[in-house]
Amino acid sequence: MPALYNLKIVTDFASAHTLRDYPGACARMHGHNWKVELEVVASQLNDIGIAIDFKAMKKATNEVCDRLDHHYLNDIAPFDVINPTAENIAAYLYNEVGRMINNDHVKVRAVTLWETERACVRYTEEN
Repeated sequence: MPALYNLKIVTDFASAHTLRDYPGACARMHGHNWKVELEVVASQLNDIGIAIDFKAMKKATNEVCDRLDHHYLNDIAPFDVINPTAENIAAYLYNEVGRMINNDHVKVRAVTLWETERACVRYTEEN
């Protein structure tokens, strides 16, 4: 079995949202200080022994998070159409960061999005 390297960075952003059609208090506008964990898997190292520079992972993740930071999510794409649930935000982060860093040897494996210190969702497209 070939070696795999699993790398992770953590960042955060703050935003507000309203959950459409939610039967409770989250149907009203409220905010979160979201914590984002980006997990990457790599199958090979470069000439100096690095799978992907942590700086590159942080840069891509922060660029995507900056689109959401200090915004009302319901007003920005794609959350002006889809409900800005933790699940949908995690999938958005996974796909957007993946577009920036995925290649033949490196792939976003998962995004874990913490809504609070005690509640998170992990999104992956693995079986």
